[in-house]
Amino acid sequence: PGPTSPHRGQKNIQAGKNGNGGNEQVVKRSLSQLDVNGSRVLVRVDFNVPIEQGIEAIAGYDQRLRATLPTIQYLIERGCRTILCSHLGRPRAKVDEALRLGPVGDRLAVLLDHPVKSLPEITGPSVEAAIAGMAPGDVVLLENLRFDAGEEANDPGFAQSLAALTDYFVMDAFAVAHRAHASTVGVTEYLPSAMGFLVEREVTSMGRALESPEKPLAALMGGAKVSDKILLLDNIMDKLDHLFIGGGMCVTFLKAQGHGVGASQVEEDRLEFAREMLGEAEKRGIKVHLPSEVVVASEFAADPAEVQVSSADGVPEGGIIMDIAPSAAQQFASELQQCRTVIWNGPMGVFEMPRFSEGTRVVAEAIAGAPGVTSVVGGGSTAETVEALGLMDSMTHVSTGGGASLEFLGGIELPGIAALPDAD
Repeated sequence: PGPTSPHRGQKNIQAGKNGNGGNEQVVKRSLSQLDVNGSRVLVRVDFNVPIEQGIEAIAGYDQRLRATLPTIQYLIERGCRTILCSHLGRPRAKVDEALRLGPVGDRLAVLLDHPVKSLPEITGPSVEAAIAGMAPGDVVLLENLRFDAGEEANDPGFAQSLAALTDYFVMDAFAVAHRAHASTVGVTEYLPSAMGFLVEREVTSMGRALESPEKPLAALMGGAKVSDKILLLDNIMDKLDHLFIGGGMCVTFLKAQGHGVGASQVEEDRLEFAREMLGEAEKRGIKVHLPSEVVVASEFAADPAEVQVSSADGVPEGGIIMDIAPSAAQQFASELQQCRTVIWNGPMGVFEMPRFSEGTRVVAEAIAGAPGVTSVVGGGSTAETVEALGLMDSMTHVSTGGGASLEFLGGIELPGIAALPDAD
């Protein structure tokens, strides 16, 4: 069984399974239930965005920043002193000058149209002094949490030092809600806590797609690996009407059907799962859509020597499947537009190589342009794909979390949400 769904019309959210793997419904406290007016509020955000090329690169993929704006603006409007905290990259518990959060704070200030002061430390006397000097409505951003080993270790001392800076804690970092760290779980032991509006929206949208989807319900699965999607598929099979499989995943499923796949990479240890899934789908009356034709290259490269369209059951020896073919993309698009709810995770081909991005583009545009279709898009590479195509605003919900969305849709309890108190 999957996570429990939100009560319709309520601000409070059902937060998933209990610790024993049951299906107990737990309503978690939301930000709107906290009396934060004029208070100091610590907000865990996820600003783990591309930073290598400076603020220009951040501006190219700032979905996670924009998604936090409603929470931050709500606090500003109530005269709060807002203290933001996030990690960035993998600095391995030491200061890495390339992973300081200052440039991210600069981009956030542009999006907020409000000053954001980036502090060069996480805790300590200078941070305490800066917070003591904040005026109502001010916003500060602490330095990269992962510069301190206490963050990933969920060290109580580090969690207490964060909590000492503030009066309330708001969890608004869905992308790390599956991590039991000091800033996601530990700090809730010491402060009145609640979900921010981003986390609330994530759980509401995905919970509804899982528990009370408008039918027909389709799962559109792509990306490189079957193994990433096993829990998700197990969790939603009893509700599915259609299962579409593209990307690297389709290679393993085609092989499971007995088709030759050339030199394409097969997850040999997942072939039995693929066979079982196909058998289960047939038993349940779920229509499975695999590409009838695929784009095949002579090598895994952006500009291979040879590219051809091949029937899915006739991939040439040595050929590598790189995308679903135009005909398959159109078939997928047509069928998807007949569905009322689509859960999408993973591109249809090697999207980062322009030559093999067409299948994903056709399918994405079909979902985005279909009237009356509720589209729930997983985070990570799928969200990046949607943003690159300029379709972010045309989807019903695009998750900010890759691993977190997969775990949530797979029915796994997320520690960063489970740690929050129940609604009042």
